[in-house]
Amino acid sequence: MNIIDQFLGNEAGNLYQFIKYAISGGIATLTHIIVFHLVAWKIFLALQPSDWFVRYFNLPIKELDDSTRSTNSMIGNGIAFMFSNLVAYLINIYWVFVPGRHHWIIEISLFYLVSGVAIAIGTAMMGYLIRRFGMLTTYAFAEPVNEMRHPPFVY
Repeated sequence: MNIIDQFLGNEAGNLYQFIKYAISGGIATLTHIIVFHLVAWKIFLALQPSDWFVRYFNLPIKELDDSTRSTNSMIGNGIAFMFSNLVAYLINIYWVFVPGRHHWIIEISLFYLVSGVAIAIGTAMMGYLIRRFGMLTTYAFAEPVNEMRHPPFVY
């Protein structure tokens, strides 16, 4: 099997499988970051003037107390997780792994369950860091994004 076939298809050697898995994780993480910041800016307000997203795009924001910011950031992270995990699942089943080991409902349920446990722990930590220490939303947000995992054994 040539390099292009391994990179574009589901069947690939270990190295290509790892590279494809890393790329899909990067796309899912980028999706998570973008959705979180859009939600934290427009729907469940959670950003501060010092957050990189606010500074970079010169966004108008509303000042919030740490308790409200903590709650809103956790909600926003949950919403971002739903989108980014779906992106990760779709990329993985169509590009990285061979689907079909279980019925698709079981596959996606296991995928969300395993990833959800990790993101729940990270989200709780994010809320705690904001509420207890007043940590900048962007810094506290980095914790749950780093916790997100998409384990291959689900397939």
